[in-house]
Amino acid sequence: MDIVKMLKVLGDENRIRILNLLKDGELCVCEIEYILGITQSNASRHLTKLSMFNIVTYNKKAQWVYYKLNKDTLKKFPFIKEFLENELNKIDICNQDIETLIKYKKSGMNCEMLRCYKNDIENGCKCRRN
Repeated sequence: MDIVKMLKVLGDENRIRILNLLKDGELCVCEIEYILGITQSNASRHLTKLSMFNIVTYNKKAQWVYYKLNKDTLKKFPFIKEFLENELNKIDICNQDIETLIKYKKSGMNCEMLRCYKNDIENGCKCRRN
């Protein structure tokens, strides 16, 4: 694997923000989209780049695609893990993203609710809510 190409992939703010979220565990594309406030196509584009370099792996569960950090790549390139664990907490936007992630997890929302929320915004959701 070409280290220069990998560093270029890691040199994007949105990709760093995604990795910041994934350092605490697996997330669905729709959750990443919601937490970071980016579009689904933008999130997917960045996740595709990260997966091309095996920085993240994914698992499809029904209609949802979940991403997580690739532990083998983190072992092979320990500087990535060190950066994630020791440097991202010094970046304001990354701290804000973690706060949003915590609020999201506490809210009890899930992917289906996020889809409905997005439909509400775009054209009025027809689903039932409690």
